[in-house]
Amino acid sequence: MAYFPLQTPRFTRIRKKLPSALREAVDREVKRVCDCPSLGEAKKGDLQGVRVDKFSFVGQLYLFAYWVDDGAQTVTFLAVGGHENFYRDLKRYVK
Repeated sequence: MAYFPLQTPRFTRIRKKLPSALREAVDREVKRVCDCPSLGEAKKGDLQGVRVDKFSFVGQLYLFAYWVDDGAQTVTFLAVGGHENFYRDLKRYVK
């Protein structure tokens, strides 16, 4: 049972600025997460409730963060980017 994807304005803005090949890779990962939302690692502490999944693209590691709402069967994508400062910026956005 696939979940319905939702995007925050931040995720949409970041995704729009990515090169087209990377944007397509992000779209594939979004579909993969919607098919199985438990793929990502559940975070603790300040980011409790957020899950983060990782994928490689041309030798570079990328992360994206999302919330899962089992009741509404939606996955809300929060951010996508490289590892550098990803968690720091995500904490600021979630608070």
